[in-house]
Amino acid sequence: MELAYRDRALVLDDVLVLADLHVGKGETANLEVPVGDSADMTGRFEALVSEGDVSAVVVAGDFLHSFGTIPRTVEETVREVFRIGDAYDVEITVTPGNHDPMIESLWDGGIRDEYRVGDTVVLHGHETPDADADRYVVGHDHPTIVIEGQRRPCYLYGEDAYRGADVLMLPSFNRLVRGVRVNGMYAGDFMSPLVRSAEAFRPIVRDEDAGETLEFPPLGEFRRML
Repeated sequence: MELAYRDRALVLDDVLVLADLHVGKGETANLEVPVGDSADMTGRFEALVSEGDVSAVVVAGDFLHSFGTIPRTVEETVREVFRIGDAYDVEITVTPGNHDPMIESLWDGGIRDEYRVGDTVVLHGHETPDADADRYVVGHDHPTIVIEGQRRPCYLYGEDAYRGADVLMLPSFNRLVRGVRVNGMYAGDFMSPLVRSAEAFRPIVRDEDAGETLEFPPLGEFRRML
C-alpha cells in the first residue's frame, strides 16, 4: 500500500486521512484572529483534496472541539468542508473521537467507528480497536517534537507496536493545537491505549516548504541524540 505524508495529513493509496481538526477551537483561544479554524484549515484541506489522487477522506476523530455547544462559525466551517467534498466528488467519513459527542447533530456525511483501507484501519485512538489490522492509523495525542530548539508537529510510527500491528499516529491538522512534546514522553504519558512502548516509535517530520519528509530513529534512541 502506498503511503505519503502531506501537511499534517496522510494519503493511503487514494484515501486522505486527517486527525484532530478541533473545529471551533479558535472560539476559545482568546485570539483576535483565530488562525487555524476556518480559512486556514479549509484552505489547506482543499489544497490536499485538489491534488487529484484523492477519492475519499477520513477524519480520524475529534472533528469538533467543544463538547457542549456548536458555534455558528463551526457550522460554517462544516458547510465549507462539505462544499469541498462535493466540488471534487470526494466522500468524507468521520471516525468519532472523544470530542465528538455532538457530531451526529451536525454531520450529514458518513460516520464509522473504524474505517478500513486494505490492511490498515483508521480510528481516533482514544479506545482500543475492535478490528484486527496490520496497521492502525490514529490521532488523539497531537504529537510534536522539539529539534534544535524548534517545535514541530510530527507523526509517530511504531512497528509491531500494538498486538503485532504497526501504529501510525498523526499530528493535529489544526495549527492552533499546540500539541504535546514527545521528546521525553514514555508510554504512560500518552493518552492512546495503542501506545504500549514509546521507545519503538520513531518521529517523522514533514517539511512542507521543502517538500521533504524527515524520518528519525525511534524515541528510545533519538532521545539520547537530542
